[in-house]
Amino acid sequence: MGVSALGGPGRQRDKFVALPEEEDDSLPLVEEPAEPVLPIPSPEDGELGALAGSLSVSGGHRLFEDLPRDIAMDSAWRGRITFYCVAESFDRKKLEELLKLTYPPGTVRSFPDVFYVEYIKGADGRPGGDVFFFDYGVVATWGMTKAQEMTIVRGIATQCMETPLPEQWTEVDEFQFCFGHEKQQHVQNDTVTLHRRYAQDYKMKLAISYALAQSTKLSVYEKRVTDIVLETKNLPEALAEHGEVAISGLDIAKLIGKVFLQKSAVNLLGSVLGTPEFFWHAPDSFQALYTRVTEYLELDSRVELLNSRFAVLQEMLDMLRDHQNNYHSVRLEWIVIWLIVVEVVVGLFELLGLFGVVGKQP
Repeated sequence: MGVSALGGPGRQRDKFVALPEEEDDSLPLVEEPAEPVLPIPSPEDGELGALAGSLSVSGGHRLFEDLPRDIAMDSAWRGRITFYCVAESFDRKKLEELLKLTYPPGTVRSFPDVFYVEYIKGADGRPGGDVFFFDYGVVATWGMTKAQEMTIVRGIATQCMETPLPEQWTEVDEFQFCFGHEKQQHVQNDTVTLHRRYAQDYKMKLAISYALAQSTKLSVYEKRVTDIVLETKNLPEALAEHGEVAISGLDIAKLIGKVFLQKSAVNLLGSVLGTPEFFWHAPDSFQALYTRVTEYLELDSRVELLNSRFAVLQEMLDMLRDHQNNYHSVRLEWIVIWLIVVEVVVGLFELLGLFGVVGKQP
């Protein structure tokens, strides 16, 4: 099971992408509870001062110094966002039945290509725990511990999988959320920062999760292409060095089919890369939010890079197939030539026999 930052090692994680503000006032927003701002103790305050000193790092900086002081001292407004891609798809009917049997009524909601579960109800305006099951085999969790996430994946997702992914292709992507008082919502350093009034807005979390889930699914295809590249990287070298490759035409045909299946999965499956149906009926600001997150994840450039790798692989495999075809054609030509030579020799002996040159009895 691979654990990676979203988008892979080549993505620029520290870039700042501003997120649009909600313009639809008709949506219910969570009221912000009044709470005092906790002071940061000084080193002279005894044990509290020692605790504050322990949060210091080199250069005099403190952990979470880029967050507002009340958020840095209150972890209830921060948490994990984790995505697990464990299967090609989920059995939607079986998943719906299992969710309704497992969780209380009213906590499970259905969308065209995803199920939402309110796993932990938030209190006092603070975020709870939310789970999203995407039809294409991705589970998304917000505000949950690692143990709770494993309970969801192993207890629910594994029972509804269609074509489970091998362990080496299973993808786990980790993110963070932070609800604060910033006027400008944004995503940076794999942290989504939103206003506190959206702490319990599951639809906004869903809009963000769509983009992150697509990125996780895309990472699986990137792994598969990487495996194919590693599997075939020695073939061009062998062809250049020895003039032939130790691979049969059947194996080349299998590789061509494998590349085509992955390419078609990336480019033809609308649920993976297309704009989800959810946004057809959602406020425009949700789609704008989804678009901004896809920009941060560099989905378009990653798909373009993936397609360029597909093109290189396809060109290499076509070259190997042509080489194999030419090899067999040359071999057949030589067989025909030797058959002609044998026929000429036999005919020559027959002719000499007619003139008594060969085969004459003493």
